[in-house]
Amino acid sequence: MDKQTTLAFVLISAILMIWLYLNSPAPPPAKPKQAKDTVRVETPAPAQEVKKQKEEKEEAPVEDSVSLGPFFTTKGGSEKTITVENDEAIIELSTKGGKITKYFLKKYHNWQYNKSEADKPYYEKDVQLLNTAKGGSFDLAFITTDGKAVSTSDLYFTPSSAQSTIKLSGNDSLPLSFTYATKNGGFIKKNFMFYGSRYDTKVTFEFSKINSLITNGMYDVVWNSGLRFVEENSEDEANAANASVFSGGEQVIVDAPNGGEKVEKDFGGKIDWVTIRNKYFAAIIAPDKSENVEGAYIKGTSHHWQNGGKREYYSARLKMRMNGDHSTEAFLLYIGPISYDLFKHYGRNFDKIIDFGGFFGLKVVVRPIAEYVMLPLFKFLHMFIPNYGIVIIVFSLIIKVLTYPLTKSSMHSMKKMQLLQPKIAEIKEKYKDDPNKLNKETMKLYSTYGINPAGGCLPMLLQMPIFIALWGLFQTAIELRQQPFMLWIHDLSKPDVILHLGFKLPLFGIDQVSGLALLMGITTFVQQKQTVKDPSQQAMIYVMPVMLTFLFMSFPSGLNLYYFLFNLFSIAQQYYVNKYGKQEVLVPVKNPKKQSGFMQRMLDAAEQNAKAKSKK
Repeated sequence: MDKQTTLAFVLISAILMIWLYLNSPAPPPAKPKQAKDTVRVETPAPAQEVKKQKEEKEEAPVEDSVSLGPFFTTKGGSEKTITVENDEAIIELSTKGGKITKYFLKKYHNWQYNKSEADKPYYEKDVQLLNTAKGGSFDLAFITTDGKAVSTSDLYFTPSSAQSTIKLSGNDSLPLSFTYATKNGGFIKKNFMFYGSRYDTKVTFEFSKINSLITNGMYDVVWNSGLRFVEENSEDEANAANASVFSGGEQVIVDAPNGGEKVEKDFGGKIDWVTIRNKYFAAIIAPDKSENVEGAYIKGTSHHWQNGGKREYYSARLKMRMNGDHSTEAFLLYIGPISYDLFKHYGRNFDKIIDFGGFFGLKVVVRPIAEYVMLPLFKFLHMFIPNYGIVIIVFSLIIKVLTYPLTKSSMHSMKKMQLLQPKIAEIKEKYKDDPNKLNKETMKLYSTYGINPAGGCLPMLLQMPIFIALWGLFQTAIELRQQPFMLWIHDLSKPDVILHLGFKLPLFGIDQVSGLALLMGITTFVQQKQTVKDPSQQAMIYVMPVMLTFLFMSFPSGLNLYYFLFNLFSIAQQYYVNKYGKQEVLVPVKNPKKQSGFMQRMLDAAEQNAKAKSKK
């Protein structure tokens, strides 16, 4: 979860805890420290994309002219491109390196794309995931016995097909090989198996008479170019980008720190897969067998981009061992969308790549809610409703119904607390010079009427895992990417900007105004006016809506649409309860000390605290 998201939940939780504290018999709380938001959001203009690509090209590696020894050479070849197209992607491969250099996704378009450009060629409108300026990806690297560092990215391979363009569809499959012959009569062969309607490729590396030429029979499978950033908001995409390793049933995530720092991590033993991801897409390398895997290595760096944006670059290596003079090693290479359904299909724990959010240990609770309740419900609704905006409307109504028992309990508890306020005010006035007595008498009052001072807040806290799960779902669901709703809401995965300020607001770092965030803030204010009656809590009526409005300005419009609608339904529910619901009456309970174990513990604690202070 990124910093801004975490800050939002921390502030919401803090507000709830302050609310609870104000309703408990305790001394006035100190003013909460103001949280600092370090997130900066940059929305580059289309013209800046050209500048960005030029800067990437300037970072292209210079070809090593150093001799590679007696058995390998970078000379004697020419670079040719072979294009393979299937139902999902258009893949360009080069004979230099015998590898994939570009990977276009036919069903996902660049952020500048609009429907009027549907006739444009794929290389202008479709998402392309590989950093071509960094040389593409999926190379082999090793050290020869005479101390030369060799990367297959520098070698020229001979393709098995003379065709420059190959098309596949449906159940079709196509083998394509690239062979490099060494001067000792051996070879390195890269065998690709492409499929007609899949994102993954089966890749088999075949070695003959190579083991004796390299140090310790060890080589690396290298993904060196990371993934291109393909979204408009580079800050948001960088917050979601990382690399990870899955080994021993556990995923370990490597996330580059801010400020241009570098992070490096080594992993030993058998590795199930390594992956590099941005917000919505991932590249996964998974060996078919882990017996020959000696470990993995990941490096990541974070860089500030022009006008306050950010980039993160990751490289990953699998450390492999050859078996004899002739050996083969097979891998699954997946390059495509981060899709829960697709990942579950592979049955190799790829779904762990999807981050449904959570912090402070809440992930173990949040993930099952998002994975087994929210996401299936979301997809089920879309089977009948094509517009995702309407899906979110229905979805928010269903969630409101499911959480109705909790919110109903909270509303009734708050009404009882409101009725009790005059009596609490009398006690405060009577014992204003004796805080210990004030605490004790207030607790007795709660116990007498069987009221739990936390009753209004605890139901809201119990809903937090649900809200966090929804937060993570809407932040990561690729289904919402570039999906329009209506009016000014053209993309549910991005903020619905109605005004650009031209400057950044301090603390929040935003320079835009979101229509749905404003509506969400207004409905939050109305909801607070309905429920908060205690004069000591009046500040919350204004502070919470304003704080949430600013925080939500940079969040996806799909998420803001959900919270706006949820607030509307809550306002309607509160209105119904106030006007037609059962009127609460304060009635003393029998045997108040036995009424609530929680209340009794609080009373006992207050008495012990008073005794301890009196002894001092």
